[in-house]
Amino acid sequence: MKNKFRNRRKFFFIIPFAILFALTAIVMWLWNAILPDVLGVQVLSYWQAMGILVLSKILFGGFGGFRKHRNHEHKKHFFNRMKNMTPEEREEFKQQWRQKFHNRFCKDQ
Repeated sequence: MKNKFRNRRKFFFIIPFAILFALTAIVMWLWNAILPDVLGVQVLSYWQAMGILVLSKILFGGFGGFRKHRNHEHKKHFFNRMKNMTPEEREEFKQQWRQKFHNRFCKDQ
């Protein structure tokens, strides 16, 4: 029984590295297939591609699937509050928002 668990743990330990190496290969392939002809940049090595991938992770915050699910309680609270308003309160709320943001986003022509 312990052996099965140990093998699973090794398997789940290896998966992130396999994904990283595959993503690095894809970045390198795409870079080398497109950018030297289009922009005249140099061909990229595997380790340079991994550096770009890690740098993009640092700068832009992720590869998408590895994030924890975000808590959207504030949205639920807002929509519940809007749903429970009377039509007069809702119209007053909309007017306040129009007055607050109209000058920032809408230019009168």
